[in-house]
Amino acid sequence: MDTLIIYATKHGTAEKCAALLSKKLEGKVDIHDIKAGSVLDLTKYGRVVIGGSIYMGRIQKEISTFCTQNINELRDKKLGLYICCMFKNNADAQLNSAFPKELLDIASAKECFGGEMRFSNMNFAERIITKMVSKTIAKDDASLTGIDTKKDVSMLDESSINKFAKLMSEA
Repeated sequence: MDTLIIYATKHGTAEKCAALLSKKLEGKVDIHDIKAGSVLDLTKYGRVVIGGSIYMGRIQKEISTFCTQNINELRDKKLGLYICCMFKNNADAQLNSAFPKELLDIASAKECFGGEMRFSNMNFAERIITKMVSKTIAKDDASLTGIDTKKDVSMLDESSINKFAKLMSEA
């Protein structure tokens, strides 16, 4: 069964996850950056995976719009939904707010793949905001304590990607 992975990314983490996931899925897999232009013909695919990064508590607008505009066609697919989110304590809430409930209810796989803070790709304002948010959230999540905004941080969870791939392959 052919698979289409549609993603949106700001600094490259969701793209990195799409590439990692594509290597773990069976069959032909196409990867498409939704920001790059029109989406491929969904009728060619039995499985569709949609993913994006969470910024300021939201997934990219292009992902939300795509899901809303294609909800009827997506109902007939083996569907997987993922987010990239650094804040593990909020991951379930972020995942549930990122996608329409109707798609969440039918998805064969739903997962947070962890996240990255790619400070080298951020502008000054983004680095300052990220540092402030990290300090606030670090009170509840020790893994975020002492983040140095001069170094990129990766907290991707390959076991989550493997679990997701297994669920999609079995769907």
